[in-house]
Amino acid sequence: MLDFELGFLGLFVTCFLAATILPITSELFLGSMLAFGYDPISCLVIATLGNTLGGWLNYIIGLIGNPNWLMRIGVSQGQINTWEGRIKKYGSQLALLSWLPIVGDVIGVALGFFRVNWFVSFVFILLGKFLRYLILVMFFL
Repeated sequence: MLDFELGFLGLFVTCFLAATILPITSELFLGSMLAFGYDPISCLVIATLGNTLGGWLNYIIGLIGNPNWLMRIGVSQGQINTWEGRIKKYGSQLALLSWLPIVGDVIGVALGFFRVNWFVSFVFILLGKFLRYLILVMFFL
């Protein structure tokens, strides 16, 4: 029973951290758990929850962001304007792509930074993450 709980805790933490800027991949961990006979539905729910909460953290980081901080790390006003144009054009729908490696984290931060509707963004982040893990679970079975 203890191994069962620690496995799911490990999956949750791995998926949460994979949704941040840390270079962690959750696919192999998820696939390993499925190969060891963990319940696919439980794995799907826990992986989705962990990765979604990590995506929401990116949004919150963007929300508290400051344009001056970006300029201090070398981001130009032109780059900020380019992202703002993309965010205004596509809005919360971009959150569906928050599962993508590297750029997905930036999308989540940008949605918060430019104050896109938080509720709709959160729903699209959840949907994108769920579909990603659903496809992965089906692939590994």
